[in-house]
Amino acid sequence: MSHQVHIYTDGAAKGNPGNGGYGVVMELVGTPHKKEFYEGFRHTTNNRMELLAVIVGLEKLKNPNMRVLVVSDSKYVVDSVEKKWVLGWEKKGFVDRKNSDLWKRFLKIYRKHQVDFKWIKGHNNHPQNERCDELAVMASMQKTLSVDEFYEKEEGKLL
Repeated sequence: MSHQVHIYTDGAAKGNPGNGGYGVVMELVGTPHKKEFYEGFRHTTNNRMELLAVIVGLEKLKNPNMRVLVVSDSKYVVDSVEKKWVLGWEKKGFVDRKNSDLWKRFLKIYRKHQVDFKWIKGHNNHPQNERCDELAVMASMQKTLSVDEFYEKEEGKLL
């Protein structure tokens, strides 16, 4: 399958849990068109940010049924999808699963497109992955951070 869009993603958290952020670089294949997105949160985890980056990238797609390649350094995200673990979690109602709010949101947008995943080693001089990391870290250090309400509520730490 020839991909129409490449979505590169990364997440970061200082303290895990702690301040976190995600970074996304989207490229329209065969064109010079590229977009970047990022956001920081005051209390979250690295895995939540890794997954949220993928969700945000997919949600930014304007047309349904796009052929997409998601490139991530998160084994948590890539293995959960590629090994179909998330489908098993869904069948069991996400009982005792962390990040169920995000996995449900992911599946909703994932099913609207034709998505392949590719895992890459992080911090390995991959230009787009390095840029996503820069965006995620920068987002996590902003003065004004968003509230990851589901996480803070679940952890009983709504500040």
